[in-house]
Amino acid sequence: MTDDYAALEREFAVFVRRARAASQRLSHGVHPGLDASAYGLLVRLRDQGPRRPSDVAEDLGVGKATITRQLKPLEALGLIERLPDPADGRAHLVALTEEGRRRMLQARAARSQRLRARLGAWPREDVHTLATLLARFNTITMD
Repeated sequence: MTDDYAALEREFAVFVRRARAASQRLSHGVHPGLDASAYGLLVRLRDQGPRRPSDVAEDLGVGKATITRQLKPLEALGLIERLPDPADGRAHLVALTEEGRRRMLQARAARSQRLRARLGAWPREDVHTLATLLARFNTITMD
């Protein structure tokens, strides 16, 4: 039984390293000058819509200064924009631009194509089982 957990830990370590590399590729797919954290930030804005930078920082567990540093290049590249906060005229929201949304779709389509190519030889049931088990695993709180 202990060997199973050790094997699982090893495989997770490989998975995490590969996921980090994939994040870098995805960020570069959006724009060559972006770092790996940029893609996750763009995904959050895509999924949650316009948000205050302080809320994005809280969601990601980083400080306001960190999120400001991460948002600046995205804005400079035209991938996000600042909008007035209708709830507070002193504040602003950040949101994906149409260009940001377009580039995200392109990067996501390329990622999906790579995944399908790599798993294309797998039986469909195995792909379904992997997705089901990963979804179940992702509900576990990791401390």
